Amino acid sequence: MKTLQILPLVSWENGIWMIGLFALVVIVLVGAVLALMNSGKK
Repeated sequence: MKTLQILPLVSWENGIWMIGLFALVVIVLVGAVLALMNSGKK
């Protein structure tokens, strides 16, 4: 909890954007892997 108190509010907004961007990248990577697996099975 100490680390949460040290971070300013601005970092929270940047953190939310970073989490959203990271989630988007993960979704794209998972989609690419599934597409490769599906094309490989065919």
